[in-house]
Amino acid sequence: MAFASSVTVEEIEALEIASFPGVITVVQSSGSQEFDQAMEYLNAQQAIGFDTETKPCFVPKVPRNKMAILQLSGPDRAYIFRLQQVGVPPKLAALLGNPNILKIGAAVHDDIRGLQEYRKFIPKGFVDLQRLAPAYGIEEKSVRKMAAIILKKRVSKSQQLSNWESSHLSEAQLRYAAIDAWICREMYYKLMAERSE
Repeated sequence: MAFASSVTVEEIEALEIASFPGVITVVQSSGSQEFDQAMEYLNAQQAIGFDTETKPCFVPKVPRNKMAILQLSGPDRAYIFRLQQVGVPPKLAALLGNPNILKIGAAVHDDIRGLQEYRKFIPKGFVDLQRLAPAYGIEEKSVRKMAAIILKKRVSKSQQLSNWESSHLSEAQLRYAAIDAWICREMYYKLMAERSE
């Protein structure tokens, strides 16, 4: 099956909205049970979806905000790490540097750079869908458009510019964050399945 090279806004709006089928857990401390569970689950995966969010800054010439959250997702669990509380502890840095666990995202270079402001690590095992998609004839670069082409799903972007540093992340923010990471993993597996047919 060949994929479309591009997609229109109208075509995206007609698609079924993507929803994350699993459990979303917020990790606010590296000494917490949630952190330990996240590490155990994520280290057992062959591939995890990867994304980050930063509080937007609408003032020109002001330095951009430090990255606020990191989202890592398997097939049925997504973990939202609140970086300004958790940072990038050694166990998390080890996961991000593990070549045997694929971290699937889009435009991962900028995300990695933001994470390295918290702790320097050697990134290994990262897969950038923006680099992978052209081999399948897909010219779109955004997660929203790639998801529409590859999975025929619509990813809502309504929370993208919300405050990711808020003391309480809303249900809508958590769902958005989880889907953004999870859907990257789903797209990767769909592309891999195409390749093997």
